[in-house]
Amino acid sequence: MSELLTLSGRELARRIARRELSSGEVVETHIRHVERVNPTLNAVVAERFDAARAEARAADERIRRDGADGLPAFFGVPCSIKECFALEGMPNTAGLVARAGRPAAADATAVARVRRAGAIPLGVTNTSELCMWMESNNRVYGRTNNPYDPTRIVGGSSGGEGAIVAAGGTPFGLGSDIGGSIRLPAFFNGVFGHKPSGGLVPGTGQFPMAENEALRYLATGPLARRAEDLHPFVAAVAGPDGADAGCAAMELGDPREVSLDGVPVVIVDENGWRGPSAELREALERAAAALERRGARVERRKFPALRRSFEIWATLLGDAEGEWTFRTHLEAGTKKNLGAELLRFAAGRSVHTLPALVLAGTERFSEAIGGSADAARAARDALRDELTAAMGSGVLLHPPYTRAAPRHNRPLLTPLDFVYTGIFNVLELPVTQVPVGLSSEGLPLGVQIVAPHGADHRSIRVAEVLEVELGGWVPPPCLQEVC
Repeated sequence: MSELLTLSGRELARRIARRELSSGEVVETHIRHVERVNPTLNAVVAERFDAARAEARAADERIRRDGADGLPAFFGVPCSIKECFALEGMPNTAGLVARAGRPAAADATAVARVRRAGAIPLGVTNTSELCMWMESNNRVYGRTNNPYDPTRIVGGSSGGEGAIVAAGGTPFGLGSDIGGSIRLPAFFNGVFGHKPSGGLVPGTGQFPMAENEALRYLATGPLARRAEDLHPFVAAVAGPDGADAGCAAMELGDPREVSLDGVPVVIVDENGWRGPSAELREALERAAAALERRGARVERRKFPALRRSFEIWATLLGDAEGEWTFRTHLEAGTKKNLGAELLRFAAGRSVHTLPALVLAGTERFSEAIGGSADAARAARDALRDELTAAMGSGVLLHPPYTRAAPRHNRPLLTPLDFVYTGIFNVLELPVTQVPVGLSSEGLPLGVQIVAPHGADHRSIRVAEVLEVELGGWVPPPCLQEVC
């Protein structure tokens, strides 16, 4: 195993700047590893290796010519990009067959900013169809497999990102999250992920794009194998771009200024709907104990309003939909209505996955249960106020899901378990997903660290502390042998 496949992006950039490593060496090592593990994982679905090599040569030439002064945070370091983001010259389908074969003409805002920070994209990674399910599987690219156990899911919709970062293929990557799509892949694959505060980072240039109030529910952020990359990544992509109306100017704090001495750490071990496994509860307690050793004041709380998580999330997302809904995107792609497409699926001839068809058919669930948007908004605001008051100057620890990575297709049996992450999108609170060791079956465990709105640096600092205390990312078997 090459040490280069285990270091953070920041450490790689520091060594490149000091000329202890060349960008070419770092990029080539990661490319060769992607080529080795990707046939099993199916995480990187389109590559730009030759372009990345050329960009690495240009980076090395710049250092030789101009020295290392003024280099950006990730200069010369490889990364990966979720396929739903436009990366010039690369596919941008979000797993929808109707969009295949149309390369992106220009970079999405976040992609351009990541590249401006010096990172070199190796390619784009797999998603669920239209980015709305926790299995990264579609009819364009197929299914992505977990590096710890290929019979398990990688999560969605940033599942390809989670898998390739966990497998050592890139030190970090760009993802997006409207119901857990950064945090679930980070959890299932044992890496770090950060969902920024609502409105901090623009989502411009991804497909599909949210509308109206949901622009603040859709978060753009990093997945990374090391916690120290989270804050500089968010700093690089944050701030209005003039196109995303949900994005506002916000001051991003400094994790180095966060002290845990005496601050409250609130443990919430379940949401009152369906409880997490014993191993996930134990992981939550390990994280709390580690923070207590650092001086934090731990308390356990119940918030009965969390039982309404799915109702609040579904109602507010449905209310924010404009002309283009999940269902209309799907039907536009097939040029057939949903009923006809379900018949084609039954005959084995559909271009869509079963979860996509089911989600399109139940998109108006909030109407069926009589959900009032005004009532959901009031419940959301009250819950946010309650959680924020409980956190005070601290954070909240919350399970990311009900169990470690399930086997393929199993989430269809418990489709609402994602609300452990989804509720924080409509609350617009920042959340950092942190790995906390492995289960008895060798699968990643983890915990969500929630902070008040605008306090992204606080949850990121807690993630950095937990990495030191509990070890963070555990390299999977495919760093020693082919997955």
